[in-house]
Amino acid sequence: MKITVGTHKIPGYGPTLRTTKRMTEQAVRIVNRAVPGSMPDLEVILTNPRGMAELAAAAYCELAGVLDKRTRAKAEREVLRAARDVFGRAIPRADGRALVLLNVDQHPGEAEMAVTLVHELVHCMQFSRKNVIESIVRDARDSFRVERQSRRQAREHGRQVEQDEREAYGKEYLANQLVPGAAA
Repeated sequence: MKITVGTHKIPGYGPTLRTTKRMTEQAVRIVNRAVPGSMPDLEVILTNPRGMAELAAAAYCELAGVLDKRTRAKAEREVLRAARDVFGRAIPRADGRALVLLNVDQHPGEAEMAVTLVHELVHCMQFSRKNVIESIVRDARDSFRVERQSRRQAREHGRQVEQDEREAYGKEYLANQLVPGAAA
């Protein structure tokens, strides 16, 4: 498993980048032991809300197979609306890797970063489970109107997302092993 940590459109965050690299390596070991599944190769990127919208839209477009510029721009606008309030996001890649985007504007300290990192890494572990990536791809293709999914498939995807979120929130206590008192 390969771990890459970098920044996107945020100059001057060297100390934060170094801290995140250290925390990511520790968090991967902790989450790997506590959550069933296998950890894919990771690409962790620290960014601001605008950069998060760009990268998330590009990743979802790649996942859905969308090449149209207008559709990509629309997706970026939609993601940008939500990105201001989002702490982080985990997105599976078409090549089997996982992209973890962390919004530095939402993390004033190490404790908040640790909780978000553990939460998103739990989602990365969930990607290795049966039918999870297929469901995400199907939902992305439906949202871009490339290929419709049935109502039943949409309901199943919604239930799966809720279940995955409950599991990820339930595992946030693991952040205490990275930064004591983080998930208090």
